[in-house]
Amino acid sequence: MEKRGMLSRIKKALNSVGPGFIIASVVLGPGSITVASRIGSEHGYAFLWVIVVAAVFMIVYASMGTRFGVVNDKSILQTIAEKYGRWFAVAIGISTFLSTSSFQFGNNLGIGIGMEGITGIDERVWPLVFTPLALILLFWAKNLYKILERLMMAIVMIMIVAFMVNLIMTKPEIVPLAKGFIPRTFSMSDLEVIVALMATSFALSAAIYQSYLAQNKGWKKEDLSKSLKDTYIGIFLLALISGIVIITSAAALNPEGIVVNSAADMALQMEALFGGFAKIIFSIGLCAAAFSSLMVNSVIGGGLLADSLGMGRSMNDKWPKIFTSVILLTGMLVAVFFRGNVIYALIMAQASSMMAVPIIAIGLFLILNSKKVMGKYKNTLLQNVIAIIGLISISVMIYFMFQKLNMFIHSI
Repeated sequence: MEKRGMLSRIKKALNSVGPGFIIASVVLGPGSITVASRIGSEHGYAFLWVIVVAAVFMIVYASMGTRFGVVNDKSILQTIAEKYGRWFAVAIGISTFLSTSSFQFGNNLGIGIGMEGITGIDERVWPLVFTPLALILLFWAKNLYKILERLMMAIVMIMIVAFMVNLIMTKPEIVPLAKGFIPRTFSMSDLEVIVALMATSFALSAAIYQSYLAQNKGWKKEDLSKSLKDTYIGIFLLALISGIVIITSAAALNPEGIVVNSAADMALQMEALFGGFAKIIFSIGLCAAAFSSLMVNSVIGGGLLADSLGMGRSMNDKWPKIFTSVILLTGMLVAVFFRGNVIYALIMAQASSMMAVPIIAIGLFLILNSKKVMGKYKNTLLQNVIAIIGLISISVMIYFMFQKLNMFIHSI
């Protein structure tokens, strides 16, 4: 009887979470792991506080998406189209589709690097394996949301265990680590680091898609408290994993004067310091991060484009699946056949991924402040203040990214 009661409680707990894990899994991709690894190796614990700030912004915007999803039956893009014009919804859909498409290159690259670290087989082979698996899941799953929910929960747990094992092996010093969470004055040269770290945790395409996930979950107004708790847990896990990677890199590599330039470098350096076991564990975490991001990132891009055009919003509808498969195949082909300047391609992908950010932030902000749409569930003053600060921060990030991109283009 006691065992049955425990199983019942576990089942109830699992049924009360889901969308937050999906959001955490898509935001935490190989690009995030690479950035966190490099910053930890180069700057130690100094910028851990940025992860906390980014998590606060992400919580506010993701909870805005969640609240819309549980309060309304219509999708957020259809509501934006009705209230502000179809052009606004289409602009969000197209820009998100383009940015998620460009991001797929990095996701495929991460899968290749992770699997090569585990198996020794060339990294370019693996996108040809995992993309067809994702397509099979997309077209043959009877309830794609339910499968994604369970799969992403498992993958997030794998990431936590993998990166936590590496963290334990590095044995970080507690006092310097704790000081890293205290904001400090920074110079203009540090802004690049802050922008890069902010981008690893503050992803507004995922925040707006939270409304669709809440609706797919079947949550209603009476589920608001539980749905918000799920969102907070998801963002907390996202920040936790990013922080673990920074701390691991800061403890293991920074004292040695080793600076990593990619997640592959991080895996190799872990092997050099702690043996092949550490490399395999890190590669498992990287591969899990890459596949989860590859799958959900494409679903977000395809789903938002289809809904913005009025062609279906459900993961099980025809056109969202078609647009999602286009993103999956584009990312695979670029990763397998691209022979140009990889760094330039990644910079272009990073820059293009910012395109959707300001328009999504504005759309979320306007809709969540509409009393006609949200009623008593509209934003509070505090939520608006944090959202505006977040929007200003994003605007600075975009300006800085395009300045860097412009300098890079003129240097080649």
